[in-house]
Amino acid sequence: MAGECLIEFTFNGPAESQERLDVIVAARHPELSRNAASRLIREGSIRVDNKVCKPSYKPIPGERISGVVPSAGAASQQPAPLVASHAIPPDEIPIHILFEDSHCLALNKPPGLVIHPAPGHNRRTLVNALIHHRPEIRGTGSSPDRPGIVHRLDKDTSGLLLVAKTQAAFKSLSAQFKERRMEKKYLGLVYGRPPAEEGRIDLPIGRHIKNRKKMSATRYTTARPAETFWRVRRFMGRMTLMEYTITTGRTHQIRVHSTSIHCPIAGDPVYGIKKPERFLRQAPELKPVAAGIERQMLHAWQIRFTHPASGTPVAIEAPIPEDMLSVIKTLDRILE
Repeated sequence: MAGECLIEFTFNGPAESQERLDVIVAARHPELSRNAASRLIREGSIRVDNKVCKPSYKPIPGERISGVVPSAGAASQQPAPLVASHAIPPDEIPIHILFEDSHCLALNKPPGLVIHPAPGHNRRTLVNALIHHRPEIRGTGSSPDRPGIVHRLDKDTSGLLLVAKTQAAFKSLSAQFKERRMEKKYLGLVYGRPPAEEGRIDLPIGRHIKNRKKMSATRYTTARPAETFWRVRRFMGRMTLMEYTITTGRTHQIRVHSTSIHCPIAGDPVYGIKKPERFLRQAPELKPVAAGIERQMLHAWQIRFTHPASGTPVAIEAPIPEDMLSVIKTLDRILE
């Protein structure tokens, strides 16, 4: 049926699993919210061994989960914009532009700035600032509430962000991201020491099966593939300055992958160490440093891409923000 796709898979969770059917379906299909999965299950669109079940049903290993769900393509063809671009009010927020021409621009996003409007949050975002400084981007992109936005950064991650100024540039840059032809490097300050000087993580990433606000990485999931290369730039006692190169752009990718090798990003409130003073009990000189970290120490540092009009290679670097640089300098001073 147009706008729908068939799903069918065998539940292979552990025998003692107590996961609900709606949670499992939502984790298997990240485009569905848990509420949407529950509705489809109640309607009988998703069944277990061809039987209608409640959303709270807990499948056992070997049972077949099948049915019909809205296709991702149909969802993208009928977007429900949070706010139309013409309704986005401009906000006079300073932006630090690193590169710009008539096709695109690259800016250095400060930590703490949300990328685009959301329900209940229609002001003081990066998009509001862009509308003020570059009103010509209205109508550019694939979503009215995200004009010009090619990719995103977490609110508390700083650094490089590309913005398209024309629809042709948007299509070109988006294709480069999708086809993994764009190189993105990040710097991160982490707790712990990685197992080697460099390495690669290829764990898939998807919604956490219990907490829909989190992502998780595991080989035993149908989440989307994710690849992160990392290398040590500097050991700093019980902390390490890391460099990450990502070929995919999954939500929270570096934060999740770095935690998977026991090197959580310092200051990360979701995937990080909840009580760093305990982790640093054998390095008491670092406790004041940890106490002063107020956000995740992750910075989108460098980006390389092909210019959407000229076809020439472009390389841009964003300077490390003052709060992160201050922590690094303090660590150097303490440990010298």
